[in-house]
Parts: sequence; structure tokens; C-alpha cells
Amino acid sequence: MAIDVVMPQMGESIAEGTVVRWIKKAGEKVERDEPLLEISTDKVDAEIPSPAAGTLSEILVQEGQTVSVNSVVARIEGAGVAAGPSPGRVPAGEPAPPPKPAPEPPRTAAPPPKEVEKVTSLEERRRTKSSPLVRKIAAENNVDISQIQGSGVSGRVTKNDILAALSGGPPSSAAPVTTPEFKSSESIRLEPLSVMRKKIAQHMILSKQTSAHVTTVFEVDFTNVEKLRRQYKDGYAERGTKLTYMPFIVQAVVAGLREWPIINASMDESNIIYHRDYNIGIAVALDWGLIVPVVKNADEKNILGLSKAINDLGERARTKRLSPDDVQGGTFTITNPGVFGGLFGTPIINQPQVAILGVGGVKKRPVVVEMKDGDFIAIRSICILTLTFDHRLIDGAVADQFMAKVKSVLEAGQFTV
Repeated sequence: MAIDVVMPQMGESIAEGTVVRWIKKAGEKVERDEPLLEISTDKVDAEIPSPAAGTLSEILVQEGQTVSVNSVVARIEGAGVAAGPSPGRVPAGEPAPPPKPAPEPPRTAAPPPKEVEKVTSLEERRRTKSSPLVRKIAAENNVDISQIQGSGVSGRVTKNDILAALSGGPPSSAAPVTTPEFKSSESIRLEPLSVMRKKIAQHMILSKQTSAHVTTVFEVDFTNVEKLRRQYKDGYAERGTKLTYMPFIVQAVVAGLREWPIINASMDESNIIYHRDYNIGIAVALDWGLIVPVVKNADEKNILGLSKAINDLGERARTKRLSPDDVQGGTFTITNPGVFGGLFGTPIINQPQVAILGVGGVKKRPVVVEMKDGDFIAIRSICILTLTFDHRLIDGAVADQFMAKVKSVLEAGQFTV
């Protein structure tokens, strides 16, 4: 029995998708829900799991090809046999029994109950759904897969992850940056743009052609933010999230957008489109490109809630587990070149929005502090924030007043923790 693998519809507005990479090759066996191929759409890149267990008998759409949703891209043979029994009857990774009257599979072949009991969280359950080879290596070396941070889809542990764990090295990256290899006779090497890189290029050119870009620059004292971050970071870590500067910046931005809603707007040829919701996009730099997942209703979250949402979206972006909804509906975007040491940046507006905030690196500097009884020099944590805005809609005075509000919130430490 053959099962068709179709191009999924990754969101209502998505009409087509591009096959970026076949994770499995024709003739290879696959498990149900094992990553089968990687696709790219206008909204998100994602790894697509196999709909059934069996053998990948035929690949109909090659890497780099774009097809409409619901098109058949491959076929899996033997799927009915491998996927038919219930999970409790056939152990994962074992070959299916021949179709003949036979006694119930021996109990000794079933997964040991103790290993099932060890898996307590959703994340651990995802990691233990690894390939038969990975589980075999883990069993032979007495390794608990649930304790390894997987680099595969949904946190699954790959062969490279388990081998790295056994060697004591770090787990492999889900998408390492490759260095071109030149032949002895070559002085240049041509490599086609990835689907994501093509789409980024198209969006950036469109944005520059659409909006009148202007940037304003503000220096902000992050000393009080740094004090709060140090005060709460250990407690947040115990709750399973890393506390960075970004949640504080998001809360300050929301305060500014409340006072200056035109910066939370978009526009068409004849209208200003105001948005009631504060959906803040956070740009995430990936090895293979850039993506902007969105924190929905950011105004309804405290610092802890923002921290969890930002970390979750970032992690799912890096492991290609974002859904189309995660990258849609943004009303304002924040990008953070400072995380790599940049002093500041002048980002391009994320269409159809009308402004984007760039966050520089937080550096300790000697600055003049003004006090009632006189000025003095002190060491302060300073960050440069830039606002790039669409001058068709937003005047410089409005942009500066918005930034002044963001600056005042950050410097005063007025946050809902």
C-alpha cells in the first residue's frame, strides 16, 4: 500500500511551497513522524514529518522546485503494514511482522516500562522519538536520550547529537554555516541563493521602494534595567526561562505605542490602518537567514510572560518548528544587532509596518550624571536605540517623542515584573 506525501498548506494565505531539502532519500526506511523533507514558504521554513512508516519509494518533486499546496511530492510504500498496529503492539523501530496469523508479539520486544516512566515532560517525549539507529546507539552505550538536547525537529535527537554526546563534544547545529570548498583550478564558486535568502532579498527591496526610510538615534541608560535583570534572572531561570534585556525593551515599546498609536499602524494608498493589538515581532538571526516571529498581545504580558514567549519563539525558529501563525500579524518589529557586539544599526522596515526599532549593544561607559546638587561622572550601562520610520506617515517630531517615552520607561525602570 502506498501513501502519498503532499505539500502541506502552511497557513490560509499560502498557495505554494518549495522543497528545500530531502532529509530522507529514495529507498530509505522512515518512521511515522520522522523528519522527511524541509520546505520553505512565504511565511516560514519548516521540516515536514513523514505521515506514515515505511519506505520512501519515490520522490516526485526535486530540491529547489516550487509546487502548489496539496501536490503529491513523494510516496511511501509499505505504510499500511508499518503504521497499522497500535503503538502498544509493535515496538518503535522494529520491523513489522509478516501478514499471517501469528501470536501476539513477544512481550520481551516491547519497550521496557522503566524507560517509559522516565519520560515525564512533553520535551522529553519528543526527544525519545528518535530514529531506530539513534535508540540502538543509546541502548548499547546506556545513554538516556531524554537528557540530550536534540538539534532535530521538535527537539529530536539525531545521530550527530548522540555521537557528540558520547564523545563529550557539543551537539551539532541544526543548520551549520558552510564554508565553500574550492577546487585547485577554481578562483570563484557559484552557489544558488536559498529560497529564504531570495525571499529576504525581495522583501528588503520592496520595503526600500515602498517606504521613505528615516532613522533617529537615542542613547539610553540601561543601568536600572541591568539591576532588575540581575535581581530576577536566577528566579526566572528556576522557572525555565532566560531573562535578557529584550522583555524590558518590549514593555517600554508597548508603553510608547500606547501614547503614539500611529507608530503601531500601517497604511495603504489612501488610508491609515490603526491596529488595536500590540503584536511585537522579534527578529531572530539564523544560520540560514532571518525570520521575525511575533509575540501576540504583548501588552497583556508581564516581564516573565514576555521572557517565556520570546525564548519559546526564538527556540522554535532555530529548530524550524514555527507555524505560519507565529510569523503573521506583527504591528511593530524589534531587531537586535547589539547581541553580536554592534554599536547600533539602521534596520529596514518590515512591511507593511511603518517603523522598526534597532537595539545596539549594552556597554559600560563613563557618563555625566546630572543631579540637583551638581553633576558627576559615573560608570553606567549605555545602549543606543535607533528607530527607522516611514516618513510618508510619521513625522520626525512624532518619532522622537515616541523614542523619548521608550527612553524614560527604560531609564526609570517602570516595569510590570
